[in-house]
Amino acid sequence: MLILASASPRRRELLAQAGLSFTVESANVSEDVQPGESAATYVQRLSVEKAQAVWAAHKSLDTPDDPLVVIGADTTVLCNHEILGKPVDQADARRMLGLLSGRTHQVLTGIAIVSRIAPLSDVEITQVYFDLITEKEMATYLASGEPLDKAGAYGIQGYAARWIPKIEGCYFNVMGLPIARTIALLSAAEDKLNPGGAARLGI
Repeated sequence: MLILASASPRRRELLAQAGLSFTVESANVSEDVQPGESAATYVQRLSVEKAQAVWAAHKSLDTPDDPLVVIGADTTVLCNHEILGKPVDQADARRMLGLLSGRTHQVLTGIAIVSRIAPLSDVEITQVYFDLITEKEMATYLASGEPLDKAGAYGIQGYAARWIPKIEGCYFNVMGLPIARTIALLSAAEDKLNPGGAARLGI
């Protein structure tokens, strides 16, 4: 049984596009950054904590023939040494977009696979280049409401695509889930859960 520990519609769509069958349950964990925590450590820790929380809530479903496997993920934006999560309001979104305007930043996603074995986790990093954002574009984007539920106050697949001339790395990572890296971790977990046996996760 495979569960995605995220309410993100983008992650759900990406996993479905990759041909996986799964259910969805969001995890209620604190997303506060710990003192001195790097962006990579932060997203990797949160991805594990989210997956562990959901696995613990459903561990009674885990059986030898049908192992319970949970995917956790967390994405953040790093610009000018500042970790940018989801903006708290429009003023915060404007501040974040102003920081990103005309600069290169990094998008980091932590991925975790939690099951009865030790968690498997990794971090994907993509470089994203931003053009300058005009005041008119800024106002239009903020009025749409789109920035408010996205790390760094933008989504690469929406209106903000007009500001991104190029990226270096995984496009799907910027959307919130690096599919190839996720599938690799799932395959590694499946091998450990069922060495030499038939695939059970539908990978």
